[in-house]
Amino acid sequence: MDMVIVEADGGARGNPGPAGYGAVVWDADHVRVLAERKEFLGVSTNNVAEYRGLIAGLEAAAELGAREVIVRLDSKLVVEQMSGRWKVKHESMIPLADRARRLVAGFDRVSFAWIPRKDNSRADRLANEAMDDGDTVAEVRTALASERTAADADPRPGSVAADTAVESRSAVGAIGAALAGGVVDSAAVGVARAATVGPGWTGAVGRPTRLLLLRHGQTELSVHRRYSGRGNPPLTELGWRQAADAAAMLAAKGGIEAIVSSPLGRARDTAEAAGRALGLPVRVLDGLTETDFGAWEGMTFQEAREHYPELHGRWLGDPSVPAPGGESFDQVRERVEAVRRDLVALYPGANVLVVSHVTPIKTLLQLALGVGPSLLYRLHLDLGSLSIAEFYPDGGSSVRLVNDTSYL
Repeated sequence: MDMVIVEADGGARGNPGPAGYGAVVWDADHVRVLAERKEFLGVSTNNVAEYRGLIAGLEAAAELGAREVIVRLDSKLVVEQMSGRWKVKHESMIPLADRARRLVAGFDRVSFAWIPRKDNSRADRLANEAMDDGDTVAEVRTALASERTAADADPRPGSVAADTAVESRSAVGAIGAALAGGVVDSAAVGVARAATVGPGWTGAVGRPTRLLLLRHGQTELSVHRRYSGRGNPPLTELGWRQAADAAAMLAAKGGIEAIVSSPLGRARDTAEAAGRALGLPVRVLDGLTETDFGAWEGMTFQEAREHYPELHGRWLGDPSVPAPGGESFDQVRERVEAVRRDLVALYPGANVLVVSHVTPIKTLLQLALGVGPSLLYRLHLDLGSLSIAEFYPDGGSSVRLVNDTSYL
């Protein structure tokens, strides 16, 4: 893709106040929407939200493979600063402007133009939708706190509090990654919450939401390397041992505030093992379910290629191509990104265990690394493995661990 148009906006109700951003990537003719991004940021300022919108739009353009970008914003400040005519003076905006400039450097050409708000209506609408999410986030946080208090007050089996905790098992998780495998130590999954300064040279600031990404244990389909999407094969004996070993390791490390899981049985059973070891309820999030492989469900790679040679070849190189009767990796990304956004808003600065499948976990790592879809096809994740991705309040992210199986 040669050229795209990025439009972005951000705002804060109260400045500072509940803030959010929206970003839209259009084709070169400004006719077709190629990508949209929005996120509730918690309490922040207009200018920070505007920069976050710009960053999200540039990241989306990079993921689409664009080489030239026209950026259209209704923020005079951001346009002038990114064009080099005005200096960035405010401390909270310096790292954001630096991050935006690093993204700009990755394209062949980027130009900035100011537009009136009426011409930026789609990005403005997304930003307002993100800010509206703030009320929902507050309601859910209150409900989660009340539920946990009730369960703590009367945890006996059969009590109203215990039943409530069981019935509500449905929602969220997290860890950042250093691509170096190896033993998970206290620096990666410690009792303390994540540090307030990002790793190394990333420049990310604030306390990140740390997602500990645990892949479920072995099933019969995984033994024979068959596509296993929405089918529900149970864990094998080895799969149950993998779940128990992962649970023991996580319980020994501690510091996990919440557990969320895919609704599929193999993931829920793995998550429940961790929940028992950690004394936490498991919340099910539909967005964490595995890719729907449609007609390929239960087939081997070779069988799918033989039955659908042309489609399977395109599917391997294009994340917008769905399996026959199933869904595309782009569709998976959309729902997984929504889960990531909700978890960061609901659990700021916390460690969250996310139990899911290979594609959603790879997608979360892809989002943390800010890379294109090639990661989906090249990264290997073992059954029962742990990876860690961190997402910072200023929009930064990092990966601290990938595919650790040292505890199995």
